[in-house]
Amino acid sequence: MDHFLYRAGVLHAEDVPVPTIAAAVGSPFYVYSTATLQRHFRLFDDALAWGEHLVCFAMKSNSNQAVLRVLAEAGAGMDVVSGGEYARAKAAGVPGEKIVFSGVGKTREEMRAALEGGIRQFNVESEPEMVALNEVAMSLGVRAPIAIRVNPDVDAKTHAKIATGKSENKFGIPIARAKEVYAEAAAMPGLDVVGIDVHIGSQLTELEPFRLAYEKVAELTGVLRAEGHEIRRLDLGGGLGIPYERSNAAPPLPVEYGALVKETLGHLDCEIEIEPGRLISGNAGILVSGVIYVKNGEGRDFLILDAAMNDLIRPAMYEAYHDIVPVQEPAPGVEQHPYDIVGPVCETGDTFAKQRLMPPLAAGDLVAFRSAGAYGAVMSSEYNSRPLIPEVLVNGDQFAVIRSRPTYEEMISRDTIPSWL
Repeated sequence: MDHFLYRAGVLHAEDVPVPTIAAAVGSPFYVYSTATLQRHFRLFDDALAWGEHLVCFAMKSNSNQAVLRVLAEAGAGMDVVSGGEYARAKAAGVPGEKIVFSGVGKTREEMRAALEGGIRQFNVESEPEMVALNEVAMSLGVRAPIAIRVNPDVDAKTHAKIATGKSENKFGIPIARAKEVYAEAAAMPGLDVVGIDVHIGSQLTELEPFRLAYEKVAELTGVLRAEGHEIRRLDLGGGLGIPYERSNAAPPLPVEYGALVKETLGHLDCEIEIEPGRLISGNAGILVSGVIYVKNGEGRDFLILDAAMNDLIRPAMYEAYHDIVPVQEPAPGVEQHPYDIVGPVCETGDTFAKQRLMPPLAAGDLVAFRSAGAYGAVMSSEYNSRPLIPEVLVNGDQFAVIRSRPTYEEMISRDTIPSWL
């Protein structure tokens, strides 16, 4: 469920007509719903209410400060994967004890900053990282809390570029080596081993891969406790998908996911951490774009939009589907026409959809890409020297620009021409 609905024939973001926002900020732009963010966080929080838990929002899906503040005020922790995300989480008011630091390439500088600023735990991905973190912690006279990420070799049945739990993926240590690596960690005076971490991929649409992974985690917990390790926290990652194409079967609900976690791991008396991103922010945002031209080609027609692959790269990178709807609701029974929906970037890959059925549209009309709140603005770039587009947050009948569109002068001013040129 989201809060982007037609009223009197016009798409609204909560109680704000989308054309009102477009008139104020120009197109293209992203708009996020406070109510949807809050609702989706509560769904996860409630699903784990049977035990001690923390829901940490995966910031890589959307790291705008205002979005983070909404979720932090709702009670969310944060899952960060870089020093920059850590700094953003702290700037949004998230305390260090609610920040989990993941990622395969943490630098010593990032480790130091997190240890000095406060951290709930590091999810350690490799033995060399473990050694480095131990040295940094000892140099500061502290112990770094860690969970070691194990790779369970489970096929998440998702897109190859967002699968993370198979043996050939770069993430974690092989689960078969867990006893050995945990013993190494326990012998390092700068580390405090608090738990196990696992994450098998993103945009999962069924529960069975989670079940397979969590059963392995349960077995490993018993083995490690028998070896003398105090395993008190299980970090289960994220990955639950959303229905980008509304005609598809809906992925499992958070309540169903929570029941699976209780069934497979509830008997271990461990605190549960999960790190959802897409399911919290994905349907909480839309990308609004204007039609520049309707072009009649040979054998096909094109809708040329003012949004491009640099604004929303998922279709070009992942062949991803987004529902695209007119902001002005079409009349019932209006004839649909197939269009290739494209942007103005000078690449054939700048294509959002091929032969997508749409009602008749004209230059100046607005369309909305649904389910664009995750991996949208956060993955955007200034390719073709196109400015980053505005982000807007709606709360009831209010809206505010939470990232403005830079001018050409602001973009150019970041470059420096050497004095010898």
